[in-house]
Amino acid sequence: MDEEYDVIVLGTGLKECILSGLLSVDGLKVLHMDRNDYYGGESASLNLIQLWKRFRGADTPPASLGSSRDYNVDMIPKFMMANGVLVRVLIHTDVTKYLSFKAVDGGFVYNKQKVHKVPATDMEALKSPLMGIFEKRRARKFFIYVQDYNESDPKTHEGLDLTRVTTKELIAKYGLDDNTIDFIGHALALHRDDRYLNEPAIDTVKRMKLYAESLARFQGGSPYIYPLYGLGELPQAFARLSAVYGGTYMLNKPECKVEFDDGGKVIGVTSEGETAKCKKVVCDPSYLPGKVRKVGKVARAIAIMSHPIPNTNDSHSVQVILPQKQLGRKSDMYLFCCSYSHNVAPKGKFIAFVSTEAETDNPQVELKPGIDLLGPVDEIFFENYDRYEPVNEPSLDNCFISASYDATTHFESTVTDVLNMYTMITGKNLDLSVDLSAASAAEE
Repeated sequence: MDEEYDVIVLGTGLKECILSGLLSVDGLKVLHMDRNDYYGGESASLNLIQLWKRFRGADTPPASLGSSRDYNVDMIPKFMMANGVLVRVLIHTDVTKYLSFKAVDGGFVYNKQKVHKVPATDMEALKSPLMGIFEKRRARKFFIYVQDYNESDPKTHEGLDLTRVTTKELIAKYGLDDNTIDFIGHALALHRDDRYLNEPAIDTVKRMKLYAESLARFQGGSPYIYPLYGLGELPQAFARLSAVYGGTYMLNKPECKVEFDDGGKVIGVTSEGETAKCKKVVCDPSYLPGKVRKVGKVARAIAIMSHPIPNTNDSHSVQVILPQKQLGRKSDMYLFCCSYSHNVAPKGKFIAFVSTEAETDNPQVELKPGIDLLGPVDEIFFENYDRYEPVNEPSLDNCFISASYDATTHFESTVTDVLNMYTMITGKNLDLSVDLSAASAAEE
């Protein structure tokens, strides 16, 4: 291979595919390789036979579960915020033409052993059984402040500089109780633990605004959307985008060894005795294990069921957030459910996931609070996987390594990682000031 590439991307996980698409659109010469013979890497969607092979080895799935090809089971299940950054990236790159989306039925939160719909507006707050009558009034005032808040209009700030005031101080001003703070912080602002309370309030306010804007976008029961046929469609859509702009794809390439010069800078990738030269490498942690460190572990259960999750208004697709405090844990637990309405299972079947940042080595015990909310299950699988993040200095070795996927069931942290990598590689920020109303054609 005599030609030199600007970037070689290793692995076809979602992050890597988005980056190869974005870099190809920018006119960079991209070669994309993967040791697997399928797209998606860690974030692939599996049919029933593939799922069984991965978790049960030689066993075959029972016939009662229906046809294998009717299943698209995500290995890293996540919903997308309807107004979030990932949707802006999809619109910016026009990838929406390869995909169909459908709104998710509901967003719920676990509070005092019960599941409640997440109130996201001042009107919903007034109806929610999560709060007593006086608390509702206080919460409504806070929601109105957040809805009206405009960074560039000091009149809406009520004299507070949210870049200096902590979230705790802002919430104290409205006298909200711990339960209310819990669902605002974890189910609306989607923080993963309670560190946000001591950080500037501007971040939480922006996150709450994103939730409300996403909710308003579809007038639906939740702020989330999800692709038909599962998330495995996303990496393939970005791969098609990359190919349209001249990107080259090679699947099923064993080994994929990254080569360095004497100064430690990347010079190419060798597979099957041939070396492709390049200036930069983008990859997931598995391709450069010497340049990453373990930062945690995700515990996860995958369940196949014949009914929706109880107490979620018979929602065919739903997210339930179990805030850490409600469980006496250090981090939140997430419950994600999808079904035949998004074409990820045969008619009458539901796929539920329970995931959390692992705090023990026993996923069965650790995930019990979430599993208890599922009701009877047809089949259940458990796994733990390690999370890694890069420790190298990309400016010295030209290696750009993505962080492993976390336990959250929404895409906000994933996209932040991709955009940071894009900026490090290209030296510029991606302009995502797109008109979201122009994108409604791509929506179901």
